[in-house]
Amino acid sequence: MLNPAVEVGEFKPIPGGFRLHGWLLAIWFAASFGVVFFARDLQIIVAGWPLGYWFAAQGSVFIFIAVVAVFAWVANRRDREITTADAAYTAYKHRLHWRFSAYVVCLLLFLLALALAERLGLKKMWVGSIFLFATVALYAVIGIYGRTSDASEYYVAGRSIPAVYNGMAVAADWMSAASFISMAGGLYLQGFSGTPSQPGGLVYVLGWTGGFCLVGLLVAPYLRKLDLYTVPDYFGVRFGGRWPRMIAAFAAVLCSFTYVVAQIYGVGLITSRLTGVQFEIGILLGLGGVLVCSFLGGMRAVTWTQVTQYVVLILAFLIPVSWLAYKQLGNPLAPFVYGQQLQKITELERQLIDSPAELQVINEYARRARDYERKLQHVEASLESERNTIREKIRFLNEHRVDESIVVAARRELAALPKDTVSARERWMHAMQDNLDRAQPLGGMPAHAKPFAGDPQGSADEKKAFDVSRRNFLALTFCLMVGTAGLPHLLTRFYTTRTVAEARTSVVWSLFFIALLYLSAPALAVLVKFEVMSQLVGQNFDSLPVWIAQWAKVDPTLVSVSDVNGDHILQFSELKLGADIVMLATPELGGLPYVVSGLVAAGGLAAALSTADGLLLTIGNALAHDLFYRGGSSQSEAVRRVMLSKFALLLVALVAAYVAAQRPADILYLVSASFSLAGAAFVPVMVLGIFWRRTTRLAAVVGMITGLGLTIYYMAVNSVALRSVLGLSGTGLWLDIQPVSAGVFGVLAGFVVTVLVSLLSRSESSSPG
Repeated sequence: MLNPAVEVGEFKPIPGGFRLHGWLLAIWFAASFGVVFFARDLQIIVAGWPLGYWFAAQGSVFIFIAVVAVFAWVANRRDREITTADAAYTAYKHRLHWRFSAYVVCLLLFLLALALAERLGLKKMWVGSIFLFATVALYAVIGIYGRTSDASEYYVAGRSIPAVYNGMAVAADWMSAASFISMAGGLYLQGFSGTPSQPGGLVYVLGWTGGFCLVGLLVAPYLRKLDLYTVPDYFGVRFGGRWPRMIAAFAAVLCSFTYVVAQIYGVGLITSRLTGVQFEIGILLGLGGVLVCSFLGGMRAVTWTQVTQYVVLILAFLIPVSWLAYKQLGNPLAPFVYGQQLQKITELERQLIDSPAELQVINEYARRARDYERKLQHVEASLESERNTIREKIRFLNEHRVDESIVVAARRELAALPKDTVSARERWMHAMQDNLDRAQPLGGMPAHAKPFAGDPQGSADEKKAFDVSRRNFLALTFCLMVGTAGLPHLLTRFYTTRTVAEARTSVVWSLFFIALLYLSAPALAVLVKFEVMSQLVGQNFDSLPVWIAQWAKVDPTLVSVSDVNGDHILQFSELKLGADIVMLATPELGGLPYVVSGLVAAGGLAAALSTADGLLLTIGNALAHDLFYRGGSSQSEAVRRVMLSKFALLLVALVAAYVAAQRPADILYLVSASFSLAGAAFVPVMVLGIFWRRTTRLAAVVGMITGLGLTIYYMAVNSVALRSVLGLSGTGLWLDIQPVSAGVFGVLAGFVVTVLVSLLSRSESSSPG
């Protein structure tokens, strides 16, 4: 049974609690924004590292871990909460430790057996298929074993998960396809800070770790006190009435659905590569593993599935990055030694910028961009001219009886032309922009170790580029951090611990397990870039590795190579890698055995499935438990509510699979957008409701609608498709902030509106609604 709402509004801090919060939040802010703001000035080299780069990539993460650890230790001691477990619970944890140890040993033996089988001649296709079906079967067995219809078990795993295992489950739930598959790729493409129009790089490391300071200090322990089932429960209990809960449920569905589409896209990508099936079939195969766990066992099954998935994904990430580090530097401890390669990459970048062959490629891309620009001036005439040219070519080939394959290729070229002027304009605009982007040094990629674009000491344009780049970096960092504190599928995980003290400790374990990957991702990006620049670039096109063609077959946007300057030698600007391929192709790029490629794919699949499990469960519960269900509180009604949650989950999974099959956007963008939505919708009202008793129901409703509405509006009005339909010209950006960081406006508006309306409206007594 839920506690009365008034207990939330009467938050009573521990003695000195506000002072502790204040100091720790000041340290968090300095580590998050202060040092990064001055990163351009911190270019001194210390132990081989540019100081600003090291701090953004590693130093800040260590500080974040220290912040949540100190808070948990001090708060748990001052609370004097009973942390010593009873004998039964101690025995239960002892059994869990033995089972977990046995699982890790069996997994390592399984990897060794597959590696031996590969050396003895087992085909690569069988290695990939065994990895896929073995891991999915394991998750399915856990789902079947953990099946339940009990409301407490289904929604919050019976509130019996020890802190360390909940930390692993949180880490697996958190480290989605974006973290495992795309983050290293984003770092590879965007370097430290990206470009003015595409902030990125180390922003994901900062944003997705620093947010746990907000979770631990401001949200998770206080929600755990209330014995809730879902995040919208908090809004219903704290403010009373239907509207706060319904708006929160709608926001939970919206941000979680955006997030889960990206995970299912990742599932299809990996499954199709492992088995060779079509992308759409790969989605359905992977989705089966998700549904078995979340549909049958809810949070109980999902928790233990995520613990097993964490081990798979962390091994899958650390083994190849350690291997590359040992290959290049003779030391497998990649996060501590890859700074040496940063300086080498900087030198290689200078050589590539000055290379005559690279300049030829850049000039050819610029020429192609000008050709598309001319076509766009007279779209209809240009399209008809291209059709006539190819028709004449086909007629000529037929008359001279050339090889039939050449004629067929020409006919395909004709069929591939745009069907009308609208599609021609859209395709040529995209092609022109792509060629313009690649007609830049390094194929349009920023220098890897350079903090922010432009130059604060340069021309007016360079100064503006620097300011805009830094502004977007800080804005996206803010959105990722605040969004972390508002994502429903993450916060619900902290409902599963036995006590508030264990919830605090669980945040520390979560950040520790997450940091194992997040400290290694920048290292992987640097090591892969060095491998590409020093080993792959300069090869003859006829001797390029097989993996390039194999991944291009899965999705041409992942890998593309073309001999632009016609010298039959691969130049850096002639190779285009998508963010979603860098991690998945690392074993093949580094020459590792295929069994490691299978492990990496299985790790990516585990990352996508674990997050998809939690997200689908959150959506199903929001729809059934919070939005639509109006039953009573008896045992039979609770069972009906669980069954309704299961069927809602199944329906949402099928819809998400259909949307993912359309490849709506890249994984990083979809995930980042969901953070803006979650931060704006939940965090202002949630935090004010916990710490400020005067926050009223009307203020909560207006604050959530304002924050979420403004964020959606900013994203929509700056989408290319909508601006084209509405005939809007110019840019709709405010302060040059990119739409993915729309939450920076939504969160601020939500806080301001909630405070003002609370002050203007009379204080209400809230009751459970």
